[in-house]
Amino acid sequence: MIYLDNAATSFPKPEAVYQALDFFARHDLANPGRAGHKMALAAERALDDCRHLLNQFFHGEGPERFIFTLNCTDALNMAFKGVLKDSDHVITTNLEHNSVSRPLRAMELAGKITLTRLAADSGGTIDPDAVKRAITPKTRLIAMAHGSNVLGTVQPIEAIGKLARARAALFLVDAAQTAGVIPIDIQAMCIDLLAFPGHKSLLGPTGTGALYVGPAAIVGAWREGGTGGDSSSETQPRDYPYFLEGGTPNVLGVAGLSAGIKFVQERGLEPIHRHEVELIELLASRLEQIGGFEIFGHRDWPRRVGTLSFRCESLPAAELGGILDQAFDIAIRPGLHCAPYIHRAIGTFPDGAIRVSPGPFNTTDDIDALANALAEIKL
Repeated sequence: MIYLDNAATSFPKPEAVYQALDFFARHDLANPGRAGHKMALAAERALDDCRHLLNQFFHGEGPERFIFTLNCTDALNMAFKGVLKDSDHVITTNLEHNSVSRPLRAMELAGKITLTRLAADSGGTIDPDAVKRAITPKTRLIAMAHGSNVLGTVQPIEAIGKLARARAALFLVDAAQTAGVIPIDIQAMCIDLLAFPGHKSLLGPTGTGALYVGPAAIVGAWREGGTGGDSSSETQPRDYPYFLEGGTPNVLGVAGLSAGIKFVQERGLEPIHRHEVELIELLASRLEQIGGFEIFGHRDWPRRVGTLSFRCESLPAAELGGILDQAFDIAIRPGLHCAPYIHRAIGTFPDGAIRVSPGPFNTTDDIDALANALAEIKL
C-alpha cells in the first residue's frame, strides 16, 4: 500500500522505533517507580530519558513539566478541564480539531465558560489582531492549533503567544500537526500549555503523547491513584510529573517515542518539513494539470505542513477515497477530518474533502502514482 495518511498517524515508523519497542518489551517492561529491582529502575529511566529529550526538543522549563498522556486528545482534555474555572472566557478558532472544539463547546453549553471562536481568513490563517480584539478581562485561555489538520496552514503562534502573555491569559497550543516538523520553542513563543501526540510526526507508537505545563498554568489533577514514589499521602502527591500521572504509564510506548524523537533530531526538522511540503507542492501541480479539483488553503508553501486537502468536481470524497483504497491500494483520508467548523467555512460540509499527508518515507513516485490514479478515475 502507498500510505498517505500521516496527518492521522505516521507510517511506517523508523526501524529504530520497532527495535526499541521489541528490546524494551523483552527486557525492561516492568512497572516504573513501583519497586527497587533493576527492571523497574530501567523502566523509570526510560520515562526520565524521554522527558529530557522532550524538554530539549521543545525548549521547556524543566523535564518534569512534560506529562505523559494517552494521546493529544487526552492532553487537551487534561488542560481544559484542569485549568478552566466557572465564568472564564476562552478564545479559540474555527480551524480546530474536535479534540479542542468538543470539550470547549461542552463546557460552554454547560454554562461553565464563555467561548469566542475566531474565523481564519480565506487562506486559512488566524490574524493576531483578531485575537487581540477578542481578549476581555475574563479571558483565561487562548487555545489554538499550530497547524491545521485540514488546510495544512501554520499559524503565527509566537505573535499570539506574546499577546496572551501581555494580557495575562494562558496560551495553549495544539501541536498535533507540527510537533516533529516545525520548530517549537516553548519559552520564545510564550506557550503555557503544549499538547502533542507521539504517534504522528514524532514517529512514535500510538497510545503516546504529552502535555507540557508551564509555571503559570495551575492544572487540577486529571486522574488520581498510584504514583509509585509516594504511597503515604492521602491525596495525589503535588510534585510534577506525578501529580498529573496517576496510574501506570505506557512506558513501552514512551521507549518507542524516544527512538522516534531521536530519529527526527538526527534527520532534522527542516529537511523533513521541506521534503513533505515538496511532495504536496508536486501533488498540487499535478492536480492543476489534471483539472477538475479544488485545492484548499493558501499556497505559501513555507507556511504549511505537508497536508493537502482538495475536492473533486465529479465524485464525493468518500467514494473517491474508497476507489483509491480498493482499486489502487492508496491510503488517503476522506471526510470531515474531525474538524467540522473549518469544513463549513470552506464549503465542504457535510461530505468533506480528500486529505493527502505524506511522511518522511514517502517519495515522488508515491505522489505520481496517486496523481495517475486520480487522472484515471476522472476519465
